[in-house]
Amino acid sequence: MRVPDEMKLAGYVKAPEYGPRLLFFSGGTALNKLSRLLTQYTHNSIHLITPFDSGGSSAKLRGPFGVLGVGDFRSRLLALADQSVKGQAEIFNLLSYRLPKDGRRSELPARLEQMARGEDPLIAEIMEPMRKLLRNHLGYFLDQMPDDFDLRGASIGNLALVGGYLNNARDIEPAIFLFSKLVEARGTVRPIVDQSLHLAADLEDGTTLFGQHAITGEQGEPIQSPIRDLYLVDGLDDPRRVSARIDEEIRHLIAKADLICYPMGSFYTSVVANVLPEGVGAEVAANGCPKVYVTNTGVDPEQYGTSLKQRVETLIRYLRRSGANKSPVKSLMNFVLVDSRSGVDFQEGELNEIRRLGVEVLDLPLVTPESSPHLDDEHVISVLLSLV
Repeated sequence: MRVPDEMKLAGYVKAPEYGPRLLFFSGGTALNKLSRLLTQYTHNSIHLITPFDSGGSSAKLRGPFGVLGVGDFRSRLLALADQSVKGQAEIFNLLSYRLPKDGRRSELPARLEQMARGEDPLIAEIMEPMRKLLRNHLGYFLDQMPDDFDLRGASIGNLALVGGYLNNARDIEPAIFLFSKLVEARGTVRPIVDQSLHLAADLEDGTTLFGQHAITGEQGEPIQSPIRDLYLVDGLDDPRRVSARIDEEIRHLIAKADLICYPMGSFYTSVVANVLPEGVGAEVAANGCPKVYVTNTGVDPEQYGTSLKQRVETLIRYLRRSGANKSPVKSLMNFVLVDSRSGVDFQEGELNEIRRLGVEVLDLPLVTPESSPHLDDEHVISVLLSLV
């Protein structure tokens, strides 16, 4: 096996429309730059996104509309967007636009109404019939927007997705599908489950945190105790555990993947969260493709008090819990991608301990002076594509 395999990479660049199906269990924004670069090699990547975001603008929308956290879908679709097509730049500009954070709260609804009428310059530049579709979605949002809803800093892309959700009997799939077609997304983006649920975490010190925002520390102090267990709940004020199951489409997407990646990013709220629903582990185990865990080199507060070996074992444990109970390690994870030269501390002999679990460690130069302390996205892509 040659890593990176320059001949393979050159072939993918020549015909990305026939590129491999790399599947990522992802969330947040950590993978957006990589996703943009990946479109040069393949238009067939699969991004299964956690819908449990409870912070920022997603939190404002989830409460009054009962919708999934749509912000991560919007950002990944825009990362995969093809802006080379005539008219796409105008659509991209609208869907990536945010209303002013310092705007007058009383005046912003009028600005959104102007967009829904097609009179705002941002939407007036978009060609028909796309303009009409976007106007309709913004109109559906306005029709059900509470009078006291705060539009300051709101993403127009998020509002359009929620409008599509409301217009399709509260089903997010058609809204994501239309959004994908509007931006000519060079890849497939889907929520791991189509249910409006939340994350909860029990810490080793006995504390329980409710909501993705509390676990990441993005709206408070970072956690000061390792996470003992991560699970799903109905609401931020409801401590009862609930289960979720992936549907047939998600099963099919996992089954047809040419490589499965557990990527860098928030370890628990992005990666582990995506393997919580029942059926994920079983489908991963049934697919004989390579499975790769890409470690973080930057600071991830969720990894507090855990070693790399513990995180490998944690991922395997949750995969087994979601339907792969008796599956061997090699059916769930084949490679761990690290760069020991980057300054990331490993415990003595830790990489050999991971190898003894049955997981091969690929220790490669992945951090560049330009990307430090993070992995270089181009380097990561070249390794993943070479493993297919």
